[in-house]
Amino acid sequence: MISPNRPPAAPRMERKTVPETIAEPETRPGRRALLQYGIAFALANTVLGRAVAATLPAPATPTDVTIEYITAAGKSEKTARVPKLVKTDAQWRKQLSEESYQVTRRAGTEAPFTGKTWNNHVDGLYRCICCDTALYDSTTKFESGTGWPSFWQPISALNIVKAVDKSFGMERDAISCRLCDAHLGHVFDDGPKPTGLRYCMNSAAMRFVPRA
Repeated sequence: MISPNRPPAAPRMERKTVPETIAEPETRPGRRALLQYGIAFALANTVLGRAVAATLPAPATPTDVTIEYITAAGKSEKTARVPKLVKTDAQWRKQLSEESYQVTRRAGTEAPFTGKTWNNHVDGLYRCICCDTALYDSTTKFESGTGWPSFWQPISALNIVKAVDKSFGMERDAISCRLCDAHLGHVFDDGPKPTGLRYCMNSAAMRFVPRA
């Protein structure tokens, strides 16, 4: 029965059950796992690095270069690793003539048909004006018609360095002395056999020595 003095009860609302969302397991490793992986990786690389390093020779210092020493007769005497020759600008200016300084230390170029050795036909060696490193043998010199002393190969590939030169809007291969970095000239691929190369050098960058 329902009492006449009691208001009717509100109808019961059916409570819907919301299904509980189940979180998916985290696929990325946690910070602790990452730390463990990092330590393991570092240790593995350390061991691997030591194993690889043990099989390699110790690298030479950046200031060391390999030079081939040539006798006055033009014969190979020995090769050796020696410290690169480095001087101050003031020291180079004191040692060199103005023309040789501008060519070797400032990558200049002498005027054609003006150098001392462009038309030289004496038997002998051409050495760096800055450090006396042997560069070319007269037996490889030829008449290029350019007005600069030209050779079809250096006396030793160890004694020179080839680098790309993009000055004056051109791309050429510049040649320098390996021991002292003196600019010598450029090399081109229009030379005679057997190399097909023309090492076009500056007389001011070299000292000619008759063969002993």
